[in-house]
Amino acid sequence: MAGALALVVLALVSAIVIAPGLLPSGSASGTASPSASFASTCDPAGTPSASCPPTATGTVSASPTAAPGPSFVYPTPTAGSAFTSHIVQAGESLSSIARAFSTSPRSIAWWNRGTYSSLDPESEGYDPNHIEPGWTLVLIPGVIVDGAIPPTSSPGPSGSATGSGGPATVIANGPRGTTRIALTFDMGGRLDPALDIVTWLIDHDVHATLFPTGKAGSATDQGRAALQLAATRPDLFAFGNHSWDHPNFTTLSAVQMADQLTSAETAIKDLIGGTTKPYFRPPFGALSNAVRTGVGAAGWATIVMWDVDTIDWRTTADGGPTADDIVAKVVSNAQGGSIVLMHLGGWHTLEALPGILAGLQARGLSPVTLPTMLGS
Repeated sequence: MAGALALVVLALVSAIVIAPGLLPSGSASGTASPSASFASTCDPAGTPSASCPPTATGTVSASPTAAPGPSFVYPTPTAGSAFTSHIVQAGESLSSIARAFSTSPRSIAWWNRGTYSSLDPESEGYDPNHIEPGWTLVLIPGVIVDGAIPPTSSPGPSGSATGSGGPATVIANGPRGTTRIALTFDMGGRLDPALDIVTWLIDHDVHATLFPTGKAGSATDQGRAALQLAATRPDLFAFGNHSWDHPNFTTLSAVQMADQLTSAETAIKDLIGGTTKPYFRPPFGALSNAVRTGVGAAGWATIVMWDVDTIDWRTTADGGPTADDIVAKVVSNAQGGSIVLMHLGGWHTLEALPGILAGLQARGLSPVTLPTMLGS
């Protein structure tokens, strides 16, 4: 009897030792391990989500002696960090639309002030309660423009300072009561017409300020060509910084902001023949006190917003403007000190330029670079 009991015990011990090796690795019950489950649902090439966080892009070298790359992982913009549009319906208010898109009424006003004068917080006719059915409002879901730091007018000559390290000054226009306006062009994303736009501006002696991203300006043939051509005419062009790869700065730490700015500066300074300081234009127009502080500490003293927005980045199929619409928007809304926002990748921007210049000339307005307008 004792011998039989010993054999039973020995068999049980053997089962405990041997059986785990016969089961799927990671779980004695046959359930995949956490790492195996993550790998099966998180495709690094897919869309980041709460269960599948974004991964660093590029090739990771296993060699400890490999040359170091950038000191940061380029941020992946959040799902809500791009402009979308909303057509106002009967009964809606700016507050109800803001709640629906997790932003604020004042933020929507700032983003649309160049289109609807009643939404311009700097205008005497500012009336955020006045919106009309059929208006198309552009906004960034989940992003709030800090109401405590509305853009100011021109900072004057002090705007050229780069070494103070204090919060950057925010401007949306230069001095009023003048005949000067600033045509500004962001560069990132679509680049098809970029070289043609720069060529047209040079051929017609039009002053402009360009805000390239470091990635578009240095890592694409079209971007490099456009910047190199503009750099041949320093009498016509000035340059500002638009970040490395266009993230929402309100989601970044101060260190990440600095890396975005300095990486862009390093990548394009030889192409443009100088620095992008002191001017920075925040991607998506996303702004906060933390952004002012981080950008200023990094050495960019002036954050450049705008008071006339052409929305030329949007296709007509998606409700974007035609060339005639762009001309009408600029010519009818520009005034002395205006900063006009356009894009080197705008869909109908090149077609609109002749009409814009003719209309501005008829109104007695002359394009100048930002440093000339601001006295920097």
